Amino acid sequence: MSSPAVPSISPRARWQAFGVCVAVAALTILDLSKVNVGLPSIEKSLGADSTALQVIVAGYALAFGLALVPAGRLGDLYSRKVMFIIGLSGFTLASVFCAIAPDIETLLIARILQGVAAGVQMPQVLGLVQQLFQGEERGRAFGLFGAVIGISTAFGPTLGGLLIAVGGPTDGWRLLFWMNVPLGVIALALAAWLLPKAQPHQPGARNLDLIGIVLLGIAVFAFMLPFVLTTGGPDDSPWRWLSLLGCAVAVVLFITWERRYEAAGKSPAIHFALFSLGSYRNGLLLATAYFAAIPAVFLLTTLFLQEGLGYAPVFAGMVSIPFALTSAATALIGGRLVSKYGRSLVVMGLVVAFVGFVLVLLGAVLPPAEYSIWFMAGAMAVAGAGGGFVISPNQTLTLAEIPVTEGGVAGSMAQVGQRVGTAVGVAAASSIFFATLYSEGPGNPDNVEVYHDGFRNAFFVTLGLILVALAIGLVDLLRRKRAADDDPEDDASDSDTAPGVPVADPVATDE
Repeated sequence: MSSPAVPSISPRARWQAFGVCVAVAALTILDLSKVNVGLPSIEKSLGADSTALQVIVAGYALAFGLALVPAGRLGDLYSRKVMFIIGLSGFTLASVFCAIAPDIETLLIARILQGVAAGVQMPQVLGLVQQLFQGEERGRAFGLFGAVIGISTAFGPTLGGLLIAVGGPTDGWRLLFWMNVPLGVIALALAAWLLPKAQPHQPGARNLDLIGIVLLGIAVFAFMLPFVLTTGGPDDSPWRWLSLLGCAVAVVLFITWERRYEAAGKSPAIHFALFSLGSYRNGLLLATAYFAAIPAVFLLTTLFLQEGLGYAPVFAGMVSIPFALTSAATALIGGRLVSKYGRSLVVMGLVVAFVGFVLVLLGAVLPPAEYSIWFMAGAMAVAGAGGGFVISPNQTLTLAEIPVTEGGVAGSMAQVGQRVGTAVGVAAASSIFFATLYSEGPGNPDNVEVYHDGFRNAFFVTLGLILVALAIGLVDLLRRKRAADDDPEDDASDSDTAPGVPVADPVATDE
């Protein structure tokens, strides 16, 4: 099958629409990092326990992940612009309910609704970028996208700390959510004005595979739930892991249903042929491992600096600024270099990021406490320099061969992987951190060495996840080089094009 032509749109209009998309994506990602700094404030203000705090962070990621695939599919089939506006409206409204929440139960419900709304709008962003740009211009667009996302992720804790300082230690956390409201309203007006109405569609009936979507949603929920409920405290129930059996059953049912549905000539929720594209499959796995590590790094860092070393939220958040600056710079550079160096660029970025995070760990546990924050900030600059070469180049490589008509659902599956990774990584790292405090804390809760041990033990998890991402990157790099050796005349980024999936503008080779 061939991919329908992309409706013509002027370069100025494309970049204006891209500006709206990337701004809303940044607003969404900010809520994954800035709220971490507000957890101690929320705990004091609303009397939240460790489980509630875990749901605020990982529950948002869970709801986010559940909404991605159905929202991406609806955007592909009908209108990405309409779904974008629906998601942004819901995100803005849910932010209001978070800000005015009188108790922890209301905040948890509003936070989960906010995650659902974020999951509705994010696949539209990725689908629109696929639709608006082609070739090397797409690499530059994803480079700028990665720079903004990197800045948002790393500046989130600093911004959160500033807002708490302005609003006060008791209710300052409410400003974290109030901030979204005026920005969301402005973005809604710009989206209605600037986003393209027309988009390409595959010929034929626009059927929505509801059963497949529900089964996939059950699988994602059952997989993420035990990690969301993992706090590292003594009250964690071992029965929560039975949810993984339900996930396995749902996956088997989903695969069986999707194959029968596609065999009947209908369009399934996910074309499994996409996963036979090495560029897409390996890029998705790499991003899942990487995003399992990065949010956990920022969470552990802010917890260690606030609770262990006694820094105010604003200063605890500022340690990530060097990461933001260097990752933004290298993401822009990476967007321009990915078409030349391909997967090699990502592998190099992962090596540098790993070295940087090792230095973060050493900076936290070796120097005297009063100097740790400075060593950690310097190490964050090294990690960010590598991280910028990971996110945007990998995004470009992952979606390089995906047809425009599948951009939303393909991008949403990549986002599902990232949200699953976030939930798993945050749960694993934070539970080890708190478990160490629970085991060593009685009798010496103010001992800095207890927090050193908790940070060190939990940080080993994030380093392991970075190594997993590096291993996947090396496997993909070797696969590409073998393909290039077998067919030296082929300049495409992948030679194992899946049957039934058109090649959609390959952009990268490995030299």
